[in-house]
Amino acid sequence: MKRQRLCSLSDIPDGDSAGFTIDGDDGYPRDLIAVRKEQAVYVYDNNCPHIGAPLDFVPGQFLDAAKEYIFCSNHAALFRIEDGHCVWGPCAGEDLEPLVVDIKGDDVFITPK
Repeated sequence: MKRQRLCSLSDIPDGDSAGFTIDGDDGYPRDLIAVRKEQAVYVYDNNCPHIGAPLDFVPGQFLDAAKEYIFCSNHAALFRIEDGHCVWGPCAGEDLEPLVVDIKGDDVFITPK
């Protein structure tokens, strides 16, 4: 996957999350998590490292109640927003798969690592 536009910065509420689906290199859809903290956006594959299932039961809602961590609704694992590292739950010590994010004006671009 080459660098591509994911969305507008305004599509992700500040302090919140959103879900997106893009075309993967293999021709299959690729589901992503995007979390915005002011002008920074963090993007990860929407796959729990514990069981490979999507993290959200309610589409696009990926944060815990305090909006401090990415929350896996399958088994309540908590991941740091800034690096996707699991700090609690059955996948503790594992990481979400990140994408490189580049923001130009109001446009959010992604590139795989």
